[in-house]
Amino acid sequence: MSATSNGEIPFLDLPAQHWPLKGELMQVLSDALDRAAFIGGSAVAAFEKEFARFLGCTFAVGVANGTDALRLALIAMGVGPGSRVVTVPNTFIATTEAISQTGALFDFIDVDPATCLMDPNHLEDYLKAAFNIRPKEHRPSVIIPVHLYGQCADMDSILMLARQYGLFVLEDAAQAHGATYKGRRAGTMGDAAAFSFYPGKNLGACGDAGAVTTDNGAIADKVRVLRDHGQRAKYQHELEGCNSRLDAVQAGVLRVKLRYLSAWNEKRRAIATFYDTTLASINWVRPVAVLPYNISCYHLYVIHVSGRDALRSHLQEKKIRTGLHYPIPLHLQQCYAHLNHKMGSFPHAERSASELLSLPMFPELGLERAQVVVNAIKDFGPSNASA
Repeated sequence: MSATSNGEIPFLDLPAQHWPLKGELMQVLSDALDRAAFIGGSAVAAFEKEFARFLGCTFAVGVANGTDALRLALIAMGVGPGSRVVTVPNTFIATTEAISQTGALFDFIDVDPATCLMDPNHLEDYLKAAFNIRPKEHRPSVIIPVHLYGQCADMDSILMLARQYGLFVLEDAAQAHGATYKGRRAGTMGDAAAFSFYPGKNLGACGDAGAVTTDNGAIADKVRVLRDHGQRAKYQHELEGCNSRLDAVQAGVLRVKLRYLSAWNEKRRAIATFYDTTLASINWVRPVAVLPYNISCYHLYVIHVSGRDALRSHLQEKKIRTGLHYPIPLHLQQCYAHLNHKMGSFPHAERSASELLSLPMFPELGLERAQVVVNAIKDFGPSNASA
């Protein structure tokens, strides 16, 4: 069953994913009802173990959502009032919300114009200035590279700089479930990583959920305590934590879907390869570049195109839905006006925000409908694209 019987090509089709799994997913709910096991317990522990094994890391700690995964990981790294974190402006606001919610401040650096990922050259320039020129309070303690659209940032370069300056690295892996960098999976390279299991992710729950992954036992332990009101044993609070527990039903859903994730990612890659091949002849379309040592999980398939809004309207008329990730970079958002950034502060991120378009991408899309998308783009024509 699919929500697309009217001939529309959706940007994402979750009913098409869930329909074949309905029996397994309903069994998860039935088991939870029979045992009245809704918070924590064996389902959560089993998912944490299975997800850690899938990634190849030591610990996975389930939390309520991806934003909490970032926030609790930062707190476990010692981030709080007086701290500073560096990240990129072309990400969902959860990345910076999590920093602000610890009481810390954040700085932005610009991105590579081809990949839209954190640029290690800009990072190096920022760190040199922060540690050699600026006052001590402007020095960061954590770097958050964002694995955007399904591919990993240049982690070797980022980790080298982190070691040089004595910084933690927290991977924002919310869009990178199953992506690899030089054979290592996203979520296994930094000091810790944060995953979101929002329903539309490659590995999505039927509601909100998240996880922190790490090889650092102290970070994992701190997150476990923080997520459950700061208690290790009931009514014994070591510190003031919060309520960010992964519930058992969502853990059960994720256990079911995890078994299919690798196959789903392979289907995404096949669609991406088809897009790459068929769009190559359109000289006014430029797909976001994938680094040669990356294997993307293609959470999104994103193209650069001038006249982006006109193309999006054209595709809408053809009943083809698209997405924008993200049309206003964070440094230009109203909520961050107090940071006094202006247009031109991060030109690569700004240009990307004006010309990036996310095409339909989900495992059930298939090559036939992907061809319809490509044909519609070709029909639009270069004169319209440059308008």
